[in-house]
Amino acid sequence: MFKLIEKSAGYLFSSRDLQELLNTRLSAMQQEVQQFDQNRLLNTSPTDLAAYLVKKYLLQTPSLRRDDWSAAEQEAQIDVQHDPNRFIRDRNRPCYVPGQRIEVEVPIEGEVELMYARASTFSSSAPRAEIRGHSLFFVFQVPHDAQQRDIRQEIDSTLAEIDQYLGWIKSDLNGFNQSLQHTADQDISARRNRILANQGRVASLGIPLKSRPDAPKTYTTPEVRRKVAPPIPLATTAAYEPEPTLDMDNYNHILSVIQNMAHVMERSPSAFKEMGEEDLRQHFLVQLNGQFEGAATGETFNVNGKTDILLRANGRNVFIAECKFWKGPKHYRETIDQLLGYTAWRDTKTAILIFNRRTAMSTALDGITTETSSHKNFKRQLDWKHESGYRYIFHHNSDTNREFMLTVLVFDVPGTF
Repeated sequence: MFKLIEKSAGYLFSSRDLQELLNTRLSAMQQEVQQFDQNRLLNTSPTDLAAYLVKKYLLQTPSLRRDDWSAAEQEAQIDVQHDPNRFIRDRNRPCYVPGQRIEVEVPIEGEVELMYARASTFSSSAPRAEIRGHSLFFVFQVPHDAQQRDIRQEIDSTLAEIDQYLGWIKSDLNGFNQSLQHTADQDISARRNRILANQGRVASLGIPLKSRPDAPKTYTTPEVRRKVAPPIPLATTAAYEPEPTLDMDNYNHILSVIQNMAHVMERSPSAFKEMGEEDLRQHFLVQLNGQFEGAATGETFNVNGKTDILLRANGRNVFIAECKFWKGPKHYRETIDQLLGYTAWRDTKTAILIFNRRTAMSTALDGITTETSSHKNFKRQLDWKHESGYRYIFHHNSDTNREFMLTVLVFDVPGTF
């Protein structure tokens, strides 16, 4: 086991264990999640908050900017007391001769502190150089009567050795950086669930909750050394009020009922070929109400204004769907904008049902993909396997932290036009 060496000794990659540094950094990120004001946490999009944490705690492997290196020289008095080839009466005192001091500076890009860290792979002889600020320095003291030496070859050799060490650092950092997203998602989700469970227990008491006098009103992003901290997602510290949500099982079940009805249309084309949007929608509503209407749930699908399919719970929308014939990308984009006008609550799950008549399915799907990803409220596409559908996350018009899920399904329906 090779011991760690103080930085002052002039050795690189030898003063701190890299794994220990990474563990400390990961713990700091986890601690930050635990220290968030709870209303601030609940009112911030988990995805955006995780992205902020990943960006903040991500580590960049240092790299040497060889294209920007430079050299400087000056006359100097060189101490040769330890030169074994010289006759010196007293080697306990400095012995100076005229000479030249040469400094070669190589700028460093990335986390300079990692230049002192020892990766899981290393050699028994670490390279030597000085670090000042964000630059690496090679210093040569050359007496006037010294034998000719190839300084450039020495520099190139040491730089090659440093690059090898940086490769070992990068290998360890890759695993660490890849783990940040999972850890951030997991810790944010776990704390949100604990807070919501706590709120649920207190709410069940039926007693008004007293506000803490020390509750923070604002949040200040901690200072991050060595790089500019990413901006924390905007949100409010106002008291978080849990809102009714539609769980994924019921959401997927609703979509399966819709898809099954579409299969009925495909098997009985003559019965549906003359129907317009409103008539087709009514058939979906009949099937959905047959599944969800009843004393056990009291949930009813209905028409609310121009909204095609609507499910409400506790007076709030939890599922909204629009039914439209495919009339090109522009019309589809207008449908997204129309849907955005109805989604006013957190975690609303939505759908757009596209009825395709006499247009190649691939054309419709390509148009949907292009228009969705370029929409100003689009956040990301989810990994959802479906032969004629996609699943996305959008944000509301007034608040980027209020997200909703959008599933787009395309059905080839019979028709004479």
